[in-house]
Amino acid sequence: MHIYDELKSSFIIISFLGYIFLVSGLIINFLQLLSCIIWPFNRELYRKINCYLALGIWSQFTFLAQWWSQSDCVLYVDPIVLKKVRSEHAIVIMNHKYDVDWLAGWIICQRLGIIQGSKIVGKQSLRLVPIVGWCWIFTESIFLRRVWDSDRETLVKDLRKVLENYPKNMFFNFLLFCEGTRFTEKKRVTSMKIAKEKGLPELKHHILPRTKGFTLLLQGAEDRITGIYDLNIGFKKNGAEPTLRSIMKGRSCQAEIFVRRTSISEIPKDTEGCGNWVHKLYQEKDQIYDYFVRNDTFEGNGLQRIEVPRNYTDLLIELFWILTIGVPSIIYLFKFLLTSSFIAQIIFVIIVILATIGVRAMIAVTETERGSHYGETKKNE
Repeated sequence: MHIYDELKSSFIIISFLGYIFLVSGLIINFLQLLSCIIWPFNRELYRKINCYLALGIWSQFTFLAQWWSQSDCVLYVDPIVLKKVRSEHAIVIMNHKYDVDWLAGWIICQRLGIIQGSKIVGKQSLRLVPIVGWCWIFTESIFLRRVWDSDRETLVKDLRKVLENYPKNMFFNFLLFCEGTRFTEKKRVTSMKIAKEKGLPELKHHILPRTKGFTLLLQGAEDRITGIYDLNIGFKKNGAEPTLRSIMKGRSCQAEIFVRRTSISEIPKDTEGCGNWVHKLYQEKDQIYDYFVRNDTFEGNGLQRIEVPRNYTDLLIELFWILTIGVPSIIYLFKFLLTSSFIAQIIFVIIVILATIGVRAMIAVTETERGSHYGETKKNE
C-alpha cells in the first residue's frame, strides 16, 4: 500500500489528472458558451443543459475526494430535513474555516443528487478562475465586488433573474459565507472589536457575520426559496490536513457536517430583525463548532448521525474523461516523442510546465494563507 500511496502522490499522476481536468473543463466551458444561443429563446432548456454540463466539472472534484483520496463526510441531521433538501430551493450558510469545507459540502450534494444545482454568492474575482469560475458564470452564480452600493443592485437583479423561468422539478442551492471571507485569527480579532462596539457576544471560532447581503437575498426570495440550511463543518484530527493538495495526493480527510434547517417563513424580513437573526445564528454556530473542537465530533450534540452512501456517478464521469481524453493523449504523446524534432519536444515541455503552473494557481485559490485580506481591517457594516 505504501508504494500505491507514493504513486498516487507522484508528480506524473497528479499532472495527468490535472491535464484531464483542464482539457475536459475547457471542452465543457466551450459547450456552455455555445448554449448561450438558447438563452433568448428558452431559458429553462438553457438551465437544464448547463446544470448537467456543470456536473461534468463538479464531479471531478468529488471523484478526487471520495474515490481518489477515500475522504468521507458524515452528517448529523434530522432525517426529515435530509429528505426536504432534495425538493426545494435553498440558501446554504456555512462556516469557512478550512481550505476545502466547500468540497465537503459538495460531497454530500453529490451523494444526494443535487450538486448540479449548486451555485455560490462569492467575490467578483472568483469568476475569473479558469474553468470553475467560468462554469459558475454560466450556471448563474452571483458575484459581488464587496462594495455595498453596487452589490445591492447586483444581488437584487441576479437573484430575480435566477428565479424567473427556473425548470420545474429542478432545484438550486446558493452557498453563502456570511462572514464574507475565510476564517483567520487576525480577521476574528478585528471583527470582535466591532462586535464589542455593537454589544454583541464574542465569537471564538467565527468572524462577525455581515448581514446585509443575506437580508437582501431573503427579501428577494419571493417565496420561491423556502429553506435556509445552516451547515457547520469540522474535519477530524485522524484525517489528513484538509487541503486540496492533500486530496490530490490521495490523502484521506474525514469530515462531519452538523445540519439544521429553518423555514424562510420563520425569519423576520425587515432589515433589523433579519440582521439580529443572523447574529443569533452565528452565536449558535460558534457553540456548535466549539463542541466539535472539544470532542472531535458532533456526536452527542442533539442530532442523528447519518451516513449517506457514495454513488458511482462521479467515478463513471471521471472514467469517461480518462478513456476519451487521457488514454488517447498518452498514445499520442508516445508517438509524438518518438517522431518529433527536438525543438517540438522543447515546446511540449514548456506547455506542460505552463499547464502545471496553471493547475497549481487554481489550487492556490483554495488556500487560506493565500486568501484575501478582506476583513483584516476594521470596517463597520
